[in-house]
Amino acid sequence: MNEQHHDQSPPPQRMRVSLFVTCLADLFRPSVAFASIKLLEQAGCEVTVPLQQTCCGQPAYNSGDYEATVPLAQQVIALLETADYVVVPSGSCAGMICHHYPKLLQGEWRDRALKLAAKTFELTVFLKDIARIEPQRNNPPSTFSVTYHDGCAGLREMSIKEQPRELLRELCGIEVDELEQSEVCCGFGGTFCAKMPEISGKMVNDKLDHALATGAKILAGGDLGCLLNIAGRAQRQGQKIEVRHIAELLSGDMDSSPIGEGR
Repeated sequence: MNEQHHDQSPPPQRMRVSLFVTCLADLFRPSVAFASIKLLEQAGCEVTVPLQQTCCGQPAYNSGDYEATVPLAQQVIALLETADYVVVPSGSCAGMICHHYPKLLQGEWRDRALKLAAKTFELTVFLKDIARIEPQRNNPPSTFSVTYHDGCAGLREMSIKEQPRELLRELCGIEVDELEQSEVCCGFGGTFCAKMPEISGKMVNDKLDHALATGAKILAGGDLGCLLNIAGRAQRQGQKIEVRHIAELLSGDMDSSPIGEGR
């Protein structure tokens, strides 16, 4: 249901994009939002960040509290539906808007949800397939090695796979060192990690082991929930691998501390 069809015709000039920051970026990693804005502007977009935005409702929805999710979904729709495009630096939050809002809502609100879903994209998909961002001139290739974690919602709900890898190659000159079982869950899963800590712990240990086995300096990904989970386990184990959001790498923001380190 609700498949997105990417128009391959030249995009309109100065596309009006509303950035949906997400709760985790707002509270734990604002640099992801700033990096996203920088990339969107580099791609020729006019970017707004609506100050009234709140949680997309994913935690309540995934816990089965649909009644509490409805007003949050309606608020997000009303706030974002006038933009040409909505861009989200998170596969799971983008998936919530695109796939779960239309299932949750009825009547007029469902119609409005479908219209919003049709123009809502995860960041790397938008940059690669819609805005078709180009490398900046005289941008030297990066020298650090990177492996990549595919978040479950982004991979399975939003079909995000090649876009971040192609952007790393084209904008940064980076070839991803693929980790074993890259499409297997890291064990975060929102409340799953709290409800099933032993299973979640084994899953994140496996993910971290596979990342370390690549020898890469940096593990990147597109969902902060996953990255916080992996970075926390790496820090507790004393493992030396930097964990960063894909937007930070693509924008050249390497001055901020890796996720889980510093302030």
